[in-house]
Parts: sequence; structure tokens; C-alpha cells
Amino acid sequence: MLKPAYPIRTERLLLRPFTPGDLDALHAVQSLPDVTRYLYWGPRDREQVREALEIKTGQTALLDEGQALSLAVEVAATGELAGDALLFWHSRVHRSGEIGYVFHPDHHGRGYATEAARALLELAFDGLDLHRVTARLDGRNTASARLLERLGMRREAHLVENEWVKGEWTDELVYAILQRDWRQATR
Repeated sequence: MLKPAYPIRTERLLLRPFTPGDLDALHAVQSLPDVTRYLYWGPRDREQVREALEIKTGQTALLDEGQALSLAVEVAATGELAGDALLFWHSRVHRSGEIGYVFHPDHHGRGYATEAARALLELAFDGLDLHRVTARLDGRNTASARLLERLGMRREAHLVENEWVKGEWTDELVYAILQRDWRQATR
């Protein structure tokens, strides 16, 4: 079980629960074709973002496997919503989880996604005591692959044309890191 104390502070970011007041900023992220290019869903209109936000506002703790923690990523210096970060708790028995993240292009290239993903791994390993954390991504998303490699995650699979997404077959990459490898890398 994981009930983080909010906000979670990193060097430059605040990770916090989403609120209804995040609608405009989240819409600015999720409505962009560049942002949704490698996601399962396309650009969302305001009502679709409102529906997604309603779900996100309830994802503030991990009480059992099968749940997700959805956090707004805010730039501490400006209060801007840069994106969102997700931690899924897949299995209690296998002590496994998954991370994900989505950021507005205005905040690309600054290391914010890496910083937020690092915080997610800390929550996964220190907060939930997970053994293994994965990340899955579209095989064309080279920027995200590089980010995961910077975190010390290893590419474990390249699944060729395994999913039909937005009218085309897509490859999927699977990255993972074990708790012991994370601990060794962060000493």
C-alpha cells in the first residue's frame, strides 16, 4: 500500500494529485497531436479531458494491485503543469509495477520527464517495495527510450507489430529495472 505525502518534491518539480482546476492545463497537453502520437488515444477534446481528469483526481494512493497513481507534474518555480506521471501496481505477489509519463512539448528537453520518472521509481521501490518496474512504449518513440536508458532501465523486449493502434501495426518496446539494480545505480 502506498499513500504518498504530497507534494512530492524533486529538485525542480512538484508531483501532486490532480485537481479539477487542472482542466485547462491538462487539455493543453492532451489535445496536441504531437503529444498523443505514440499513445493509444488521439488528441482529446475538452470533454474527453474532463472525463480523464475525473479519473485522475481519484488516483492518489495505491491501496491494492491493479490500481494506478496519477500525478500532476508541476514546475516548482512557475506553477505550470508540465505533464503527468503514472505508477501502476500490477501484482502484489510478483511485486511488479509500471511507470508512464506524458509531457507538454514546451517542457521537452529540460530533463523534467527524467526527473519525474526517477521520482516514480523511488515511489515504486521505496514506497511499495516492488521487485521489478517496467515501462512500455511505441517502438518509434526514441526520445522516451533514451529517457528510460538514462534511468538505468534495460530494454528487454522489442515486440514487432504486436499491436494495432490508430489504424496501423506498431512495435512495442519493453524496458525494466529491478530494485537491486536501482539501488546500486542510486548509491
